[in-house]
Amino acid sequence: MPDKSLIFTASLVLVVVLLVTWNHSIASDTGPETMELKSAAGKKAARFSHKNHQESFACKECHHTRADDSSLSPYVEGMPIRKCIDCHNPEEMSNPKLNSFKLAAHGLCKECHKQNRDSAPTKCSGCHIK
Repeated sequence: MPDKSLIFTASLVLVVVLLVTWNHSIASDTGPETMELKSAAGKKAARFSHKNHQESFACKECHHTRADDSSLSPYVEGMPIRKCIDCHNPEEMSNPKLNSFKLAAHGLCKECHKQNRDSAPTKCSGCHIK
C-alpha cells in the first residue's frame, strides 16, 4: 500500500500543475502581441503593439459587438472577439462612414490618437509602416 504522504504530495503536485495550465490558457487568450491590420482599401497595413494597448486600455475601449437589434453593444469580459470586417462592410452596415474596416479603424484609432498625442502617433506613417 502506498504511503499516504506520497499520495498527498502527488495529488498536490497534480493540482498545482492543473491550476498553472488552466491559468496559462486563460492568460494566453489575449490575442497576438503585435498586430498588422490590413484593409482591402488600404495600401499599407497598420502595425501596432496589441500588448502595449492592452496595458493602457480596457478591452471595451476598442472592442464591441452588435446587439440583436443591430445597435452597438459594448464588450463584456470573456465575449468572443470577431473580426471587424464581419460587421464593418457594405452588406452588413448601412452607415457609409463605418461600412468598411478601414473607415471603422480610422474612426476609432485616429480619434484616440488625437486625444493621446503625447504617447500615440498622429501621422499616417506612425502606424502605416513601409
